Amino acid sequence: MCRRVGGKHQPREALPLTFFTRAGRGSPGAAGDPGCLSPPADALPPPAPQTGLPGRLVAGSCSGWNCCGDWPDPGRPLPPCDGGRRRKAQGERESQTEREMEGREQDGGGRRGAKRADDESHGGPEEPRPAKGRFRPGLGLQLDMESQRTSVLHRVVNFAPSPLPARQYDTKTTEPISFYLSGLEELLSWKPTSDDAFNVSTEPLAKHEPPFNSRRLRTLVCHDMKGGYLEDRFIQGASVDDPFVFYHWCYIDIFVYFSHHNVTIPPVVWTNAAHCNGVLMLGTFITEWGDGAKMCESFLASEEAYRAVADQLAAIAQFYRFDGWLVNIENSLSVSAARNLVHFLRYLTAQVHRAVPGGQVVWYDSVLQNGELKWQNELNEKNRVYFDACDGFFTNYNWTEEHLLRTREMADDRRVDIYVGVDVFGRGVVVSSGFDTNKSLRMIQEQGLSVAIFAPGWVYETLGPTDFLNNEDKFWALLSDLLPTHSIGSLPFTTSFSLGMGKRHFHNGQESRMEPWYHLSAQKVQPVYTEFWMPNGGRLRTRCCMQDAWCGGSSLLLEGTVPSNEDHVTARLFSFQVPAPPRLFLVIIYKHEASSQGVSFAPVFTTRQSSSCFSSGESGEPRKHKPSLLPTPPHHLAPLLRGTGLRGEHDWQSRCYELELQNCFLDQLSVTMSRRQSGQNEVPFECRLGRIWVLDATALRPLPSADAAIPVSPLEVAHIRWQRLSAGELSLSLTLRWTYPPSKATCFRVHYRRGSCGSGPEPRLVPIGVAYAPQYRVTELTVPGALSESSCRLEFLVEPVPDDGFQVDAALWGKLVFVYSDPKLPSPGPAPEGTSSS
Repeated sequence: MCRRVGGKHQPREALPLTFFTRAGRGSPGAAGDPGCLSPPADALPPPAPQTGLPGRLVAGSCSGWNCCGDWPDPGRPLPPCDGGRRRKAQGERESQTEREMEGREQDGGGRRGAKRADDESHGGPEEPRPAKGRFRPGLGLQLDMESQRTSVLHRVVNFAPSPLPARQYDTKTTEPISFYLSGLEELLSWKPTSDDAFNVSTEPLAKHEPPFNSRRLRTLVCHDMKGGYLEDRFIQGASVDDPFVFYHWCYIDIFVYFSHHNVTIPPVVWTNAAHCNGVLMLGTFITEWGDGAKMCESFLASEEAYRAVADQLAAIAQFYRFDGWLVNIENSLSVSAARNLVHFLRYLTAQVHRAVPGGQVVWYDSVLQNGELKWQNELNEKNRVYFDACDGFFTNYNWTEEHLLRTREMADDRRVDIYVGVDVFGRGVVVSSGFDTNKSLRMIQEQGLSVAIFAPGWVYETLGPTDFLNNEDKFWALLSDLLPTHSIGSLPFTTSFSLGMGKRHFHNGQESRMEPWYHLSAQKVQPVYTEFWMPNGGRLRTRCCMQDAWCGGSSLLLEGTVPSNEDHVTARLFSFQVPAPPRLFLVIIYKHEASSQGVSFAPVFTTRQSSSCFSSGESGEPRKHKPSLLPTPPHHLAPLLRGTGLRGEHDWQSRCYELELQNCFLDQLSVTMSRRQSGQNEVPFECRLGRIWVLDATALRPLPSADAAIPVSPLEVAHIRWQRLSAGELSLSLTLRWTYPPSKATCFRVHYRRGSCGSGPEPRLVPIGVAYAPQYRVTELTVPGALSESSCRLEFLVEPVPDDGFQVDAALWGKLVFVYSDPKLPSPGPAPEGTSSS
């Protein structure tokens, strides 16, 4: 199905790290109090033009930012990335020689679970007066223990090599990476460790309607991009010009991450993006050629052997939180192995269903019941046994209309579980490919079968990255009338239209970074992208705009003309299928361009009276509702609007609408562009949407009280690595881990206070990145070298970011005081209570 990529990685054992924590004393958070975790008034650098990271610094990787991790003041630049390296082409990556990685110390356990990041920025912490006397030379320093939860750790700088597991970490920078498994031995020996926690998806599968098991025709996309595991393997993001990104999620139900490695575990950034949009994510279990035949003969030799493999595959899907497997056996089998293959597939399906709610196992049309490798391009008596043993059947691509007719009859009442393969590259004898793929889809739809679109990355690979977004929109627009869309199934709903990439980074409508970034975990729910021309001359297009944004790297651009004989045009944005609350709020952040003076915009909801009408078409036409614009938004929504309306009417503005409904279901959210004055001329318009919220007014909670606030747990440290850069500078890499209720935060901002050695003014607090799970790998952070007569001190702080616009008090952030000293420093005597002197 694709090109082969080789390489094997062997896991290594982990070593423990000891640390101590202590609850703070006193009243944290008071201005001037040493226990306050907010940065001092001088924490931010002065405004100045600066290039560098696009908004969210990942030390050492210069990877992408989203609004979850914005610098507190968008007008002030971030400090330069210490030790950052820009990603090179994949070919250069592959040519690097793997080498031993240094500096490894790990605690005994990892934590799991945290919702993925919301693309909203809430600004930075308040800035109290600088605390005095917080640092003293030597290990006799007075450590700040006034915060709610503070960890204190002392380490002696150690340059001795101690490698990290090459499977889970980049061998050059030690950044966490996604990975695959090669061979039966790696699969059977797999067991999760704390190092695997970076690869666990933190995004719950969003509810969409109709549900997957509704028997409606489905669409499967099989992602085949240059062998897989490219820049998408970097879990904390990468700096990449014009990367491939998929964003037409509303048309598909299953996304398969495909490669030619035996066990393709989907990169966690893809799983997060798919789940955010309500789409199932499958990995791939594949065997091929002679090596594949040997592997199959081994694990299909007995019931015990095939059950062990199935158990591992189900456990892997459960642990990393994706939704099942595409099984692709593309080698011949002995008769006995073929006989056990059916039992293996049936057992694997049962185990996936048990381990993963809603999990799926899909079989690819390859070997026959007798073990012969012969693609059928249809479901028939020679391969039906595999279809009967699992959830779905993915046909080969060289079918004809006769194949479809026979498949339709053979599938009977399971026609929606047949995914007819369409190779966008058009390899072999196919009905259509490329921009003509819609011809194949029309034939499949006529037979009432589902579709599997293989390698839609054809758009990127053949036409290039330069005009990729326009070409991608063209490709999917040609298919849109043939693919059923799914709808949003729950409230509250919010999106910033982020693609999880950008040429620049924006915060509160202002450019904060000028370098490209790529981080699919930052992708948000995508709208329906449309373009059409009206018979009377009008035009309307909705598309992603990378030139301007409210938050992150992109906004939604509505552009076109109102025709001469019409007073408005309407763009559909999102479909809903959710009971309408009695009262809802719609919040919109937008920018109306100066060239659109003759046009106004207004949102429109449509509703239906019954949920059954969504599938049956009954209960009449949808009813339109125009929500009322509120002159002043409710006070509890004010945090959502922070930063709007500050720079004139043609910059980013906000509106809050209210709508009361009874006994109906939300159907669609659209935006209408209307001419302000009647006339005969076409009126052009250009409007950007930066963020929207649809909120159930009855479910909004009041401002959180201090008693209800939840602190971040004490920070744990693992995998410390030192490198000497010069006589006065060191490079530090380490992993931070913590715990926090998953439902209370969408992401975590990670800050640090640069190393201070000896007396002097306290260094400022600066951000180094954003975590989408309760852990973060700091890589190649430049810190001062420890002097022989004194120790140095760093502070790392973790700020939880809720999705409701409220800012968590700095006293509740997680905090680590990290003290390090030169190996030649004499013993200082007993360390203060709560510290570790190892």
